Amino acid sequence: MTDLVTLDDIETAAGRIAGGVVRTPTVPSPGLGALLDAPVLLKLEQLQRAGSFKPRGVLAKLATLSDAERAAGLVAVSGGNHGLAVADVAGAAGVAAVVAMPENAPAGSVAAARAAGADVRLTPDIPAAFALAEELRAAGATLVHPFDDPVVLAAQGTVGLELARDAAALGEPPTDVLVSVGGGALLSGVATAVRALLPGARVWGVETVGAETMSTALRAGGPTPVTITSSITTLSAPSATQLTYDHVSALVHDVLVVPDGDAVRGSVDLAEHAGVWAEPAAGCLVAGARRVRERHPDTRLALVICGRNTEVATVAAG
Repeated sequence: MTDLVTLDDIETAAGRIAGGVVRTPTVPSPGLGALLDAPVLLKLEQLQRAGSFKPRGVLAKLATLSDAERAAGLVAVSGGNHGLAVADVAGAAGVAAVVAMPENAPAGSVAAARAAGADVRLTPDIPAAFALAEELRAAGATLVHPFDDPVVLAAQGTVGLELARDAAALGEPPTDVLVSVGGGALLSGVATAVRALLPGARVWGVETVGAETMSTALRAGGPTPVTITSSITTLSAPSATQLTYDHVSALVHDVLVVPDGDAVRGSVDLAEHAGVWAEPAAGCLVAGARRVRERHPDTRLALVICGRNTEVATVAAG
C-alpha cells in the first residue's frame, strides 16, 4: 500500500497554490435541494481558472519542479480539463507544453488549450494519448500526470479543505459529499480533507457507465485496465493507479455508477434548478445524489461541481 496523503500535505499544497487559483465559493442551493428533497451545498469549481479544479494540481506540481524540468517542457494527457489546465498554467509561466488528447475531447477545450500556447496532439482514443505522453516523457519531457502523483492529489484535496471549512461555517455540515471520478485524484484528495475535518461525513464517488475505472478497481482489489465507452471524456481514465486506489479504498464510502444520459440530464438539472452551468462530468452527481438520498433519507448533501467545459450542443443533444 502506498503512503496516503495527509491533511498536512493538503495544507502545504494550499500554500503552494495560494494566489494562483480562485478561492471558489461553497453555496446552498435551495432549488436543487427542492428537486432532491434534501439540503444541498454546491462547491463551485466550475468558476476556477480554465473552467475546472485541475489548475490546482498543475500549479502545485509546477512549484515543485527544478529549472531543468521546466526547461525540458511539460507533457500531459487529458480528456479535456487537465490538458486545458496544463496549457493555461504553463502558458502563464512561459513554459512549453505538449498535451495529448483523444479526438473526441471537447472541441472547445482543444481550441482553448491551443490558444493558451500548448502543442495539442490528437490521438484516436485516451489509451493512445497516454501512450504518446509516455513516449514524450521517455524522450525527456516532464510529465504532469493527471492523477498518479501525490503532489497533484494533495492539491486537488484543497477543494475538500475549502468545502469542509465553508460548510462548517455555514452551520450545517453535510452528511454526504459527492465527487466525480476520472482517475481519482480529486475524489482521493477531497476524501482526505473531508474525513479529517468532518469525520462523520460519508464521501461518495460517481462514475458513468463505460468509464468505471475506480469501481472496477474496488471490485478487483486493485487497479485494473478498463475499456472506455462512455461519452463523458473528462471521466475517461483507462485505469486507476495504486495511489488513487489506496486512498479511495481507505476513505470513500462507495463509488456509484450512473448512465451517460443521467449525467447529461444532471447538467440540465443544475442549470434549471441551481443556475449553474456544469459539464456532464459534474452532472452525474445529481443522479448519484438521488441514489444516496434513497439509501440515507436524512442526508445533507454536498456536491463538488468539478468543471464547466462542455458545449451547449452536447448537453442539448442529451
